[in-house]
Amino acid sequence: MIGRYVFSIVVGVIVTLSLLFVMQLLIVTGKTALTKPRDRAQLEFVRVRRNEALNVEDFTPEKPPPPPEVPPEAPPQEMDNVDPNAPTINVAPPQVSAETNIGGPGGMNIAEGDYLPIVRVAPVYPARALSRGLEGYVDLEFTVTTTGTVADPIVIFSTSSLFERAAVTAVLKFKYKPRVVDGVPVDVPGVKTRITFRIED
Repeated sequence: MIGRYVFSIVVGVIVTLSLLFVMQLLIVTGKTALTKPRDRAQLEFVRVRRNEALNVEDFTPEKPPPPPEVPPEAPPQEMDNVDPNAPTINVAPPQVSAETNIGGPGGMNIAEGDYLPIVRVAPVYPARALSRGLEGYVDLEFTVTTTGTVADPIVIFSTSSLFERAAVTAVLKFKYKPRVVDGVPVDVPGVKTRITFRIED
């Protein structure tokens, strides 16, 4: 038991002396590190002189060419000398008929006429009907407006509901010459047409 205490004391003294020796060594070397002059790196700057020679001469643009000379005014034309004593000739005015009635069916003039189709757009074949190999037609009724467009298309009959949307879309793209009555275009309701869907070989 006593031997352990003696051994511990000896080891403690040795560790303490070692630490003191290391601390003393650090203090001595630290002083020399602080007092030792440092090597400072010197940087040399080379300044390049800028070219300050600038062209300060005044820039004078070239003069534009002179405008073309204005042509002299034309001399007044001399009127033919009219002899007041010259004999006169009396010419009777021609007879002009002011009647503008142009005959036609029903007594209509040329400005009047019924509606006429101008543009008819082919429908797009529905993909579902095409994949099934279906053919058919759609009967529609619509109104031709005063501008020649189609309004309010209604499906009257269709062989398959797959064709109805494509038929309505195609009819809405139709163009007509509007009906003209007394020189004024009017709407034409109740116009019927049939859109046929047929698979070509």
